[in-house]
Amino acid sequence: MPSFRATIQITGLRPGHAPEEVMAMAVAAVGAAHVVEANQLDVVAGVPRITVRFMVEASEYDAENRLARDAAASMRHGVKTVATTAALRSYRRSAGKWLAL
Repeated sequence: MPSFRATIQITGLRPGHAPEEVMAMAVAAVGAAHVVEANQLDVVAGVPRITVRFMVEASEYDAENRLARDAAASMRHGVKTVATTAALRSYRRSAGKWLAL
């Protein structure tokens, strides 16, 4: 199965939500349709960024990419219920490198 990852910058928390809810929501949103391989939190130039790595069922190349983009959009939608966000990016693993979709 092809491997993908989605990253999103977190710019703040919505009132009444804890920091742990952000990653939990991201993983739940992607995991609702795909197998989540890993997740991590990084701080890049002072801005928190979460990454969720997941697999998409193997099919036709463009269809796999569409599913991955949809998963990233679902992740953003879910995360926005608990946090404010900025840049969302999606990547596909190919020949040992992460290529932007």
